[in-house]
Amino acid sequence: MRKPFKVLFGPATCAVDLCDGSERGEYVNQDYILTKLRRPHRAINLMYCYYPNDKGWPQRASVAHAHDAAFAWDYPYDDYFPYTGGLGGNTTGPVFEQMRDIRRHGQDVCLTLTMDPFLSDEHIASVARDLRPFGRVTVRINHEATGSWFSFNKRATYEEVAAFFVRACGVFHREAPNCKVVLCLDGCKDLSERKMVMEDIFTDAAKAADIVSVDRYLALHWGWPNDVCEDARSAADYDTDDIYKLAKKSFRRYIAMNDGVKKPMVMSELNADGDVTGPYYQAEKMKRFCDRLKEDREHWLSGFTMYQFRDRGRLGLEIEDPNNADNGIEQPVLAVYRDIIQDPFFQPSRKRTAAAKCPVTLRFGGAEDFEGLSVPVAVEGRPLFFEAYFDGELAEENLMLEVNGTWFYKKPGVRCIDMSSAWFGSEECGCAKEESEVVVTIVAPPASGENDLSLPDGDVNYYRTLTALPRFRVRYAPILDARKQTDFKGKC
Repeated sequence: MRKPFKVLFGPATCAVDLCDGSERGEYVNQDYILTKLRRPHRAINLMYCYYPNDKGWPQRASVAHAHDAAFAWDYPYDDYFPYTGGLGGNTTGPVFEQMRDIRRHGQDVCLTLTMDPFLSDEHIASVARDLRPFGRVTVRINHEATGSWFSFNKRATYEEVAAFFVRACGVFHREAPNCKVVLCLDGCKDLSERKMVMEDIFTDAAKAADIVSVDRYLALHWGWPNDVCEDARSAADYDTDDIYKLAKKSFRRYIAMNDGVKKPMVMSELNADGDVTGPYYQAEKMKRFCDRLKEDREHWLSGFTMYQFRDRGRLGLEIEDPNNADNGIEQPVLAVYRDIIQDPFFQPSRKRTAAAKCPVTLRFGGAEDFEGLSVPVAVEGRPLFFEAYFDGELAEENLMLEVNGTWFYKKPGVRCIDMSSAWFGSEECGCAKEESEVVVTIVAPPASGENDLSLPDGDVNYYRTLTALPRFRVRYAPILDARKQTDFKGKC
């Protein structure tokens, strides 16, 4: 085994994020998602709402007002999961457990939060302070702000919604500078129009935001779940190239709104609805859009969010099993998406920095800025068994490990991780048939999911010192092979 070395991970050319849970589906744990997709995402997007002064809060709107709505967005407040922190709340609810789950798996949190636009600064500040231990969080406040379906748009004018966003940005920048605030508008809806929708109203909001965004669907059944998609009354299929052009035009209009400043641009929701396209064309449209991104030399998009992992309709990589909400039914788009995100274009950059030896301190600053320890391991062709063993103190570490392009999670207390599946489905492991090596990269995100705020840079960086390396068991054939035995000498 050659000497280990440090690797610095940085931004991808275009990052990939994933939405996990919404009004259309439940949260799925990160262990399951990692096993299915074989790599972590830059960020996991959670969909929550915060209407603490409303009747029925903090119950979910569809529970508190079960008989008050005729369709999905007809409740007094939005039917997302309730954000139970904030003023008078606590940090023990599902949203905080999910954020911890996301971060211990080496990913950042993106919190989509619809909010009452008449909340006080004290309410906003309390939410911001909740998020300080969670590292480099992005907060998408009152997304799709030029729409008409969310409660904040029904109780305030567009001018008031824009002014609230500016005010919320100021509070977050003051109370939680580790958080970046995302403005999400409808953007350009017509290639012939010079400006995006309500551009003048939201110009100050675009200037206040850290990140700008649009949501785009290549096909959508917006009548779900209140009707079945049998005609075009509540659904549409869009030209993929037109959607691409409109998103890119929105990027350019955001630059104009910011007086020439180019802020990071993301697409915070992207997919094609299988209700409209069917499962195979859904996958084809997603591949076509991502191919356009790779072909475009301008590299204008910082990242996109796949909406979503598991869905009760057909907007997910999996469909939720109606018999058991804990079970997902994989769709063809999942395998296509898994291939897409293995492309180097969508992978974090990595740069070898220096030789290292234990004890070694690793820094986790977020999914676009962290250190890994790379350990070369000798192999002789494709392994049949490839296992990592963690002894002593190392067994208590919270680690992410990568080999042969596949990532694995090791929680504290686990002493062996079987990484043999990194070679499943491939004829070669990428190394020569003769003696060669693979590199195992080790990353140490926070085991609690939270940073240590007592450190000078604890709001954005987490540090962990590893005192030893794992042991590796590599084998190329089973110890016993019944196919080669002529006598049965076992016992029943």
